[in-house]
Amino acid sequence: MTAAGRWAGDPAGDPAGEESARPPRAGESPRGTVSLIVPARNEAANIGWVLNRIPDCVDEVILVDGESTDATLEMARATLPSLRVVPQQGPGKGSALRTGFLAAKGDYIVMIDADGSMSPREIPRYIHFLESGFDLVKGSRFTGGGGSLDITTLRRMGNRGLLALVNVMYQSTLTDLCYGFVAFNRNVLDRLDLQSSGFEIETEITVRALLAGLRVAEVPTLELPRRTGQSNLRTFRDGHRVLRTLLRERNGRPLGRAGEADRDAAAAPGGRTRTAAAARPRPGPDRGGRTGTRRPAARVTTGR
Repeated sequence: MTAAGRWAGDPAGDPAGEESARPPRAGESPRGTVSLIVPARNEAANIGWVLNRIPDCVDEVILVDGESTDATLEMARATLPSLRVVPQQGPGKGSALRTGFLAAKGDYIVMIDADGSMSPREIPRYIHFLESGFDLVKGSRFTGGGGSLDITTLRRMGNRGLLALVNVMYQSTLTDLCYGFVAFNRNVLDRLDLQSSGFEIETEITVRALLAGLRVAEVPTLELPRRTGQSNLRTFRDGHRVLRTLLRERNGRPLGRAGEADRDAAAAPGGRTRTAAAARPRPGPDRGGRTGTRRPAARVTTGR
């Protein structure tokens, strides 16, 4: 199942999802505990910016260190003394994230990059959807209210092509694929059974969630430019790995009984894709007080 969400009150042009983007009211806290996983390797110049913006709803911060040779650990501990540092097991971003997932103690797990391209202040909107019953929430740069100040034309085209393939293969309605701002309920980890070691883990998470029939929500996010340094992402190499992951998951990984049952229960009569009533736009006041079309909080469809 997939969904797309947007907060009607999100201000346009808020470059970092500041406090105004939080769905919960002041003083509210999530019912479950939240673990934030931050994989990092030689991010001394960026990690302080990230850790300084972690919202109060996060209970545990785990920095997965990929054998940094700069002052990443010193900067991280100076900025947030309460964080846990866990040595990365195996090479690659996927290995780092899986290391962090296994170490996490929270009911909800959030993954975010250490380079400053994702604002931690957007985390409360992810948690809101998890608390509303969704199993996995992923950020989308290409739904209403989202955007990117960093993506290149080549990366945009590659993401669009791979996304189209996913939507056809799984009959889903996702709006973004190759983006790693994701949150999920801890109890789905065993069902995802993640194996990837590189950047393709972001795609593996999404595809296995669809295959398992999990409730997936998309929320708008703004991708910021990396603050300093060079990205480890390689467009053609990592794009090829994502494609291989898509084909492998579709052709070689059987669905478990739980996933089949969830999908069967969610399917509309006749086996057709069902769109929830919340998906239909309804009249409502816009931010300026005028009457117009208000974007729904969630759109739910079934993926096959």
